[in-house]
Amino acid sequence: MKAEVITVGSELLFGTFGNSNLMKICRELEGIGVAVEYATTVGDDMAAIAGTIAAAIERTDAVILTGGLGPTHDDLTRDALAAAAGSGLEHRPELEADLRRFFEARNRPMNALNLVQSYLPAGAAAIPNPLGTAPGIFLEKDGVPVFALPGVPAEMEAMLEHHVLPALAQRSGGRVFASRILRTTGKGESDLAGAIAGIVQACREAGDPSVTILSSGGEVAIHLRAGGRNREEATAKIEPVEAQLSQALGNLIYGQDEATLESVVVSAARGRGLTVAVAESFTGGILASRIVAVPGASTVLRAGYVTYAVQAKVQEVGVPQETLDRFGAVSDQTARAMAEGARTRAGADVGISTTGEAGPNPGEAPVGTIFIGLAWDGGSLVRRLVATGSRQDVRDRGARAALDAFRLWMLGEVAD
Repeated sequence: MKAEVITVGSELLFGTFGNSNLMKICRELEGIGVAVEYATTVGDDMAAIAGTIAAAIERTDAVILTGGLGPTHDDLTRDALAAAAGSGLEHRPELEADLRRFFEARNRPMNALNLVQSYLPAGAAAIPNPLGTAPGIFLEKDGVPVFALPGVPAEMEAMLEHHVLPALAQRSGGRVFASRILRTTGKGESDLAGAIAGIVQACREAGDPSVTILSSGGEVAIHLRAGGRNREEATAKIEPVEAQLSQALGNLIYGQDEATLESVVVSAARGRGLTVAVAESFTGGILASRIVAVPGASTVLRAGYVTYAVQAKVQEVGVPQETLDRFGAVSDQTARAMAEGARTRAGADVGISTTGEAGPNPGEAPVGTIFIGLAWDGGSLVRRLVATGSRQDVRDRGARAALDAFRLWMLGEVAD
């Protein structure tokens, strides 16, 4: 079964709000064997919404909409759905009674605008909304089920779980999909694609599993997806390909599925009983912030020093003034001294440092120059890299590179 998800709302097209409903619906549909073939976002225009619904009905087996079912002038989904179905709206007294009870139970007056939510396209059925005033809508057009759900995430999710997914699971024929995401860092998208080209080609020829390579936020994810009569059969198709990818990419893969680089690093440090201290210059606290975002990070992070000014590097983590005078703040030597100083001052097992030139104008080094330092009892290392992009891109790349340097060090890669 193939589906189309339509998210309604001009705010989704302005770039102001993320489209979390789309992500949730796609994940849940995949789990019951319904493949999302199209995902469309449409603004608050009745003709555009109606046209999108009509096109979806023609080209897919099921349609799920979210958004535009509220009581205000720009909530146009119910009207557009009626237009696409070739019917008008009809008043449902039982829905009006539900609305009045909703407000009475909360001792609130009901605005007359809410009455529009007691109208449905002719022949449609209401989907109960236990959390709000807007009922969902179900209708069938030319054999294609169409579900319209509110845009409020909690309301949408309740209807999706209790009504939409069970209904579609019965229609999908029992085919189930499984997926696995392998998360990598340290190699660009094109280089990584070249390294696994043979594996990807073999999967394309076999037809299952599918392999998709996605680059985002300086990392590259490899998404594997396979179908089967049950989850075990689908997963069995993924596992040998995952093993091949793991062998080809080695430590470039830092985690799976919902793992983040910082969660993997904190977990590994906790497992080894390691504590760390960080000294940051151009990243300005991003590295420490990513670490403390992980529950349990308090057992790992001893201290964080933001030594943005040159003198702060001397005062806070003991970088020798002669090192700064001779080599500069953005240098191998300063990065190493910052890491060693942070470790010593905090009494941590490992010190991690970041120093670099984020721009937008070059300083003592070209924009994008980054040095990452690590220091531990008996040794230290520095990694130099060059990042491109905006000032924020460079800063984020530095924090990510520092986390990855620590991860690789814990895995035994200590080459300077």
